[in-house]
Amino acid sequence: MRAVTLLLAERTAIPATTSNVACTVCGCVCDDLRVTTDGGRVVSAEGACALAEPWFRSQDADHPPAAEIAGTPVEPAAAYDRAAELLRAAKYPLIFGLSRSTTEGQRAAAALADTLGATIDTTASTGHAPSIMALQQVGESTCTLGEIRNRADLVIYWGSDPVATHPRHLERYALEPRGRWTPNGRKDRFLVVVDETETETAKQADLFIRIAPGKHWEALWELRMLVRRGAGEDGGGREVRTDEASGGRKSPGAFDPPGDLRPPLAQALKELARRMTTCRCGVVFFGTGLTRDRLAHRTIEALLQLVTDLNDRTRFYVRRMRRYGDVAGADSVLAWQTGYPFGVNLSRGYPRYNPGEFTGPEMLARGEPDLCLFVGSETAADFPPAALTHLRRVPVITLDSPGISPVVPAAVKFTTAVYGVHRIGTAYRMDEVPVPLRVLLPTDYPSDAEVLNELLARVV
Repeated sequence: MRAVTLLLAERTAIPATTSNVACTVCGCVCDDLRVTTDGGRVVSAEGACALAEPWFRSQDADHPPAAEIAGTPVEPAAAYDRAAELLRAAKYPLIFGLSRSTTEGQRAAAALADTLGATIDTTASTGHAPSIMALQQVGESTCTLGEIRNRADLVIYWGSDPVATHPRHLERYALEPRGRWTPNGRKDRFLVVVDETETETAKQADLFIRIAPGKHWEALWELRMLVRRGAGEDGGGREVRTDEASGGRKSPGAFDPPGDLRPPLAQALKELARRMTTCRCGVVFFGTGLTRDRLAHRTIEALLQLVTDLNDRTRFYVRRMRRYGDVAGADSVLAWQTGYPFGVNLSRGYPRYNPGEFTGPEMLARGEPDLCLFVGSETAADFPPAALTHLRRVPVITLDSPGISPVVPAAVKFTTAVYGVHRIGTAYRMDEVPVPLRVLLPTDYPSDAEVLNELLARVV
């Protein structure tokens, strides 16, 4: 019946173009696309980047069963019954994902976790969890992308390559757009890239600073010293230099920063500090280059404190480069539902928060959850091997949109509609600004909010 319905729709449909479409592929959530559909498929997406265009064109290319049990297609009612049975039997369940969902689905997931006494976690645990921990310790000087577009004349990407990961970030928000105080666009801005390798973004930079792996913390504290002492002068007005012959140590009487900062790097950091303190408005965007280390939250604390210091001299901001389309929304929804942004345990009837103890990858690696419900299971690809091994030993329930390749076998699988393609909703941009989503194509699949609410009704 579904195949006949789709065939009739393809024969009778006429091309339709929708303007101001939002894309949820990455954290930019660009909302200025013009998408044309014809015959039940997306045929063009004007303004879409290299990541978004193939994603839009692939929508409705696959039509998997609406529900499966152990890989066998079944009626949705049977899948709901089996999933509810597994959820009721679980003693320490985990709900994970949510970054491909919207506010509606995330609220439903939080309600289900509360009822089950489960742990609920987001994909921040495999990405920007260290930055969330850092800003909870020292605060964050932040703003919207619109303010950066209008004000920033110094743009810094630290440990981030937006040309590859957020292709329109430079074009829409940070480097190229004409703003109120940057009327000439690119000509009014100075671009700095700080990274361990020369990335595609670094090739466009006015200044590229190469940092040795594991030396970001040292470089940031060197910058803090330079900013506090006047961009390269010590307390007595003497220039801070690095003596190459001494193996990276500074001349007597000068500040000796931690780590091995050789002369080219020391001079580059001095130039960066000068530009930071003399710009009208600056911003640092940081990404996975700073979040991968075991003590990454300490490195990010140093960056946040550096930006705080800079605000004594000028206007300066710092922003995280969020990866997935609505991971910022997942943080926001969990924060106002439970008080905490990720890694929330509800097994005692009230929320508890302790990163590492209650974050999904670590819990699974220790073999603790006896069931895992994924709202977007493709994010399990970022889990450590021990976590994936444990997932193959416990029941797994997945809510995935069409075209998602399973990372682990699912005891019960639901195929759900894609927000911003099949369903309306609200997604949060990386700067926590909510963006409404539109419907482009019809579908018979339920949304993840509908699936989660049905499961909640069956386990109460």
